[in-house]
Amino acid sequence: MRAVSVSHMRQGALLACIGLAMLLIAWWDTYMEQAVAAAVLYIMVILVALRWLPARSVVTVTLVAVVLTVLSYAWSAGVASEAGWQVTEAGWINACISVLAIVITAYLGLRMQQARAAEHAARERLGRLTRMGNLGALGAAIAHEVNQPLSAIVTSGNACQRWLNRQPPQLERAHQALQRMLDQAERASNVINRVRGMARGEAPNLEAVDLDAVVQEMLPLIQARLAERHLQVRWTPPVALPHVWADKLQLQQVLGNLLLNAADAVEEAVHHWTVPSDPIAVQVSAAVLPAQQVQLTVQDCGVGLPAAIAEHVFDAFWSTKPQGMGLGLSLCRSMVESMGGRIWAQPRNDGTTGAMFFITLPLADTEHAIAQSF
Repeated sequence: MRAVSVSHMRQGALLACIGLAMLLIAWWDTYMEQAVAAAVLYIMVILVALRWLPARSVVTVTLVAVVLTVLSYAWSAGVASEAGWQVTEAGWINACISVLAIVITAYLGLRMQQARAAEHAARERLGRLTRMGNLGALGAAIAHEVNQPLSAIVTSGNACQRWLNRQPPQLERAHQALQRMLDQAERASNVINRVRGMARGEAPNLEAVDLDAVVQEMLPLIQARLAERHLQVRWTPPVALPHVWADKLQLQQVLGNLLLNAADAVEEAVHHWTVPSDPIAVQVSAAVLPAQQVQLTVQDCGVGLPAAIAEHVFDAFWSTKPQGMGLGLSLCRSMVESMGGRIWAQPRNDGTTGAMFFITLPLADTEHAIAQSF
């Protein structure tokens, strides 16, 4: 209530100042020589009103200015006639010009106010739509990424049931499967927090990561699926694979997406009766590059990846799968680039069908870690 009363007081003081200024202009216009268009000064008052007063008050000020201009001309013309002075055409011409200038200024100013109000409303609507779109994209991204640890939980749960149904029950193996389920449940929670952090623009948690351990943790995602079709996934690391400078959780997400996509491609190929000749359907390898980087390669013997499609697989909301959302690889690219790496895809170059995905990440040497920390 106090703020409202202060606002009304300020508006009242401004109206009083405007009224006083208009009276001064009216006095000057009345007693000034008719050849001088003093009423044009009302434009300054109208500009002040346009800046600080609502549209209805601006219209009122404009009407008062027009009335004062007409009255001033009539009064000065009447006084001149009574005194026997000659009333020239300059007086009423200046009065007409002043009235037109006042009306046109007020009209254009009000239209400008309306345009600004419409622009402000449009920006607010756009902001709401953008926030809704961001929320939808964030929800879709979380749903897509959480699907990965949930799949691992289902796989471990099925394995746990199989170990418990053995005669005698394999309690140690069942306990290991349960532990994997707990680990994946915690990972799902971390995935949600990390995707939300990416949406807020938070920096990744970069550290020295054991790439071999990350690959070993993610291979079970597709091992059971491939085993049902008598196929395998192979990991061939080089001797003494160095650590990479990365965000471990994001690296797990990227590798998990690539492995699941590879398994989907292999299953689609089998569905179309294209049985892989090599039982190693998915192969993961790594190599140390001269430029202080490690290159991770995931290749499959699935349905293949034409070069024209390879250019678009990382685009947001672009997918080759009928039920795909087109978010997985787009998020992968964002994650890899935030870690200072690069990701790309191409068809297999050994004459067989399939796709190859490459990731390069910087080595976790001391100099690079110090540079990244700044």
